[in-house]
Order: sequence, then C-alpha cells, then structure tokens
Amino acid sequence: MRALLQRVARASVTVEGQMTGQTGPGLLVLVCAMQGDTEAQADHLAAKIAKLRIFTDEAGKMNRSVREIGGSALVVSQFTLAADTSRGNRPGFSTAAPPEDGKRLYDYFAAQLAAQGVPVETGRFGADMKVELLNDGPVTIWMEA
Repeated sequence: MRALLQRVARASVTVEGQMTGQTGPGLLVLVCAMQGDTEAQADHLAAKIAKLRIFTDEAGKMNRSVREIGGSALVVSQFTLAADTSRGNRPGFSTAAPPEDGKRLYDYFAAQLAAQGVPVETGRFGADMKVELLNDGPVTIWMEA
C-alpha cells in the first residue's frame, strides 16, 4: 500500500456537492492499494501512521503523533499514487489493485487506523472527489508498506 500524508490544520472532501468527511487538526491520508497488497500491509501502515511523530511539541520539535495531539484523519482513496511515469507522457496505473481489492483494502485500512485510536472520516472510493485542505507546515510524507 502507498500513502501520502499531509499534516493539516483542516481538510474536507466532497462528492457531488455533499461533504463526506473532514478533519482538523490532523492528517489527510491519501491511500492507494497496489496489486498483491494484503491486510497485513494495511495493518502495518495504519499502526505506523498512528504513531508517526510529525506534530510539534512545546519546544517546536516534531515529536508528537496524531493521537498525542488529539487529532483525527481524513482518509481518501487515490489510485493515482500508483502512477508509473517511467515512459512517455501519460502515466500508467496497471500496478494499482483492481477496484474490488482496492475498495476492500481502503475500507480495511480506514478501520484499522480508527482501531489505533485515531478518529477517521473518509471520502468515497471511486468517486470524483473534491478535496480541500490547509497544510500545516507544510509537512508531507510518502509511505509504503
């Protein structure tokens, strides 16, 4: 699985004009399941994200996790994280998991992150989503499991 984390002051996602999820302060987590990914990889990624110390402490050092600040996460599916740009000018997405596997792992990942003690809201898998965010930092981190 691949994830792109952004530390945010706030973020929201809408589908067809209706807000489906929001967070703030906390994390916007863009997630992509890759071919062959398993629940074990989603478990690992969720546990790592819940404990990742990317929020500042009293001394201004990145030393606190999203749980420690009482933050939450907005989890949004993004198959384009599987983009292969090694040839030509049009990215390929053949390494992304098939939609049924992608949705299952996306839902599972969101549930596992919530099980780690992080309140989670989500987008809608496969939908045309509009994501708004206010970066905090900015802090943006790429992760793979």
